[in-house]
Amino acid sequence: MAGQGNQSTGWKLKLASGLKAWRFGTVLGVFLLVMAGIGWRLVDLQLLDTEFLRQQGDVRSIRVESIDAHRGVITDRYGEPLAVSTPVQTVWANPSQVDPDDPGLTKLASVLDLSRASLRQRLENYAGREFMFLRRKIQPSLAQEALELGVPGVHARREYRRYYPAGEVTAHVVGFTDIDEQGQEGIELAYNRWLVGEPGRKRVLKDNHGRVIKDLMLIKDARPGKDLHLSIDLRLQYLAYRELKAVVEAHNARGGTLVMLDVSTGEVLAMVNQGSYNPNDRSQLAPANLRNKAITDLFEPGSTMKPFTIAAALESGKYKPDTIVDTSPGYRRFGRFTIRDHRNYGAMDLGEIIVKSSNVGASKIANDLGGDELRTFYARLGIGQGTGIGFPGEAVGVLPARSQWQPVEEATLSYGYGLSVNALQLAQAYMVLANGGIRYPVSLIRQDEKPEGVRVVSEKVSMAVREMLKEAVARGTGGRAQPNLYTAGGKTGTVHLVGASGYEKDQYKAIFAGMAPMDNPRIVTVVAVDAPQAGEYYGGEVAAPVFARVMGDALRLLNVKPELEVSGTSRPQAAAGERG
Repeated sequence: MAGQGNQSTGWKLKLASGLKAWRFGTVLGVFLLVMAGIGWRLVDLQLLDTEFLRQQGDVRSIRVESIDAHRGVITDRYGEPLAVSTPVQTVWANPSQVDPDDPGLTKLASVLDLSRASLRQRLENYAGREFMFLRRKIQPSLAQEALELGVPGVHARREYRRYYPAGEVTAHVVGFTDIDEQGQEGIELAYNRWLVGEPGRKRVLKDNHGRVIKDLMLIKDARPGKDLHLSIDLRLQYLAYRELKAVVEAHNARGGTLVMLDVSTGEVLAMVNQGSYNPNDRSQLAPANLRNKAITDLFEPGSTMKPFTIAAALESGKYKPDTIVDTSPGYRRFGRFTIRDHRNYGAMDLGEIIVKSSNVGASKIANDLGGDELRTFYARLGIGQGTGIGFPGEAVGVLPARSQWQPVEEATLSYGYGLSVNALQLAQAYMVLANGGIRYPVSLIRQDEKPEGVRVVSEKVSMAVREMLKEAVARGTGGRAQPNLYTAGGKTGTVHLVGASGYEKDQYKAIFAGMAPMDNPRIVTVVAVDAPQAGEYYGGEVAAPVFARVMGDALRLLNVKPELEVSGTSRPQAAAGERG
């Protein structure tokens, strides 16, 4: 029995030893197979199938980047730049690669004019992300200085920034873009789709720090925005801006507007406002100064509408230029409302009504014609309608329509109360008288071909009214509107400004609308000054002298032949009590 136990124990020991050897061999065999497989794979990747490693490397280092497209250039009618896009640099960071405790961040913050604490906080907030702006659209030299600090994860890329060479002089017309070069105001907004470019794409090779080593392939080329040529003549724009700003400052006025149109095409040659702003520096921008008041602000045109009342009378066939209207005793009463002239002018023909700016004479004609006929004539001139200029925020104005007109409503309509216009509408209406009765669409875009106009007033009537306007400047309320070397015609207007509680008792808008030269009118200009102080507030005292200076210089710049000899005498003054 003892021998059998020993044999059994020996067999078990041999079995256990054999199992250990088998297990060891199995493990060793598996290990050798794995090593052989790894070795074979290394040989395969390094010598036989190198494409795989290359592709994997490319996946980690090749990126697709966008190519910025610059926005189209805006120019004046002669190609002078009004808005251009200049290349700049934007500094950005990959927060996952930037150590918030990196001592180089202090210098980086200083170079980029950032707060070290806020920079650190932003990096912590963006932790785990791969992109964060540090400073957008800065000078390339400043971006290069930031990159030379060598802070890991900090990079730069090219972008474009909008620049406006004429600054505040063209601000209200051109407008501006936001930081992404999307139009926000003015022409920049109205023609944003035309001006904006289409970005491209390219495949690039980057190193481990995210820096571009090489451009590999162009996927899609960037398409720059289209250029836009405005009708504005920058020379006349500067001239108008200078004179308007001077009169607003001289009279401590609330603001002002000036519009200048080409009589034969309807193109806007100049359009300026006060106050203005510099689109290149909007840090101190006042929202109230953003409005292009020539288009967005409405006002009652006052006596500047009297020439159209006279034109409507002549068109009706009931009146002729020498028709006499009795304005005695110098006022008219409608219940508790009284219409007055500066004095009793007695019997006058139609021309004298304009020369003397008689409210009584104009109102009598309006009551005779009727409100419907007068309104219809105004509408033919474009009053109460959009100009079609396509400018953002254009105000259409008000031209009332009554089922039954009250006599006082007809009377006030004749001298510009009870309706509202913007300065551009008023200039368009005067353009009809200046060019022989044709109404052209107004445009801020240069017209390479003369637009098709519509006759709204007979040539005979327009010529007759032009002669009356010439007399209004030569010896009437518009005496101070006479430019040197040229004859001019136009009409003054002085209206109460409208406030929150109705008409402001002591606040006025001084207006002058006119044309020159009178032998063949080339330009129509409207000047309006809001709330002039300094003692003078009549259109003939405030707005008319601006018209004279602007028109005289503008016609010389346009090489229009002078009609008059140079004279050392002062310009004619309006007669006492006839200040419009």
